[in-house]
Amino acid sequence: MDLARQEAVTWRNRALLLFDRVAMPVAVCDVYGAVLLANPAMAAECGTTPGRLRGRDVLDLFSPREATQVERIAEALRLRHRSRYQVSVRWRAPGGAERHGELTADPVSDTAEDTPALLVMLRVDAEPVPSPAAPAERERVTPGEARILALLAAGATTARAARETGLTTDGVTYHLRRLSSRWGASNRTELVARAYALGVLGAGVWPPAPPADEA
Repeated sequence: MDLARQEAVTWRNRALLLFDRVAMPVAVCDVYGAVLLANPAMAAECGTTPGRLRGRDVLDLFSPREATQVERIAEALRLRHRSRYQVSVRWRAPGGAERHGELTADPVSDTAEDTPALLVMLRVDAEPVPSPAAPAERERVTPGEARILALLAAGATTARAARETGLTTDGVTYHLRRLSSRWGASNRTELVARAYALGVLGAGVWPPAPPADEA
């Protein structure tokens, strides 16, 4: 193997290593959109491995939100235009949730005469963050649980919370464990903080209590 070929192989291997390590989902497709090479981040968006994406149509994996965008790009590629093309897409994440984002395709080739390949990058839109005081979360807290949380926020012990609510200490502990599991709280301080963040306890009120419309 001559020196020039050895250097070409070396740079190719380096490029592939970098390609695999890029955090952004990236793929190389032929001019028709068939995947030739995909990095792990792109495969993860499809719930598979890079090898299993080879030969798949990128627009079957990521559905265009506007068909006219794809038609314009196809015509531009047919005329060998070498602009950057963007397509708004949606797809199903491995867990089943619908996701949205944008595919950017850059034609690449060694010479202007060669049929280009497409370097395709996926930008994933941020998922909407649910409101911390979502009504569904509030409805899952019973008046008794809200009372227990208010007592804890005021510094009550388990025994005092039991006396104030007419429960046994085991009953109070059961409700606290249930709420902690639901909200991912590791201790009572965090549990109370979550209760305020979710609107279960009214902010700026002392002694602690649920909001007036839920008390």
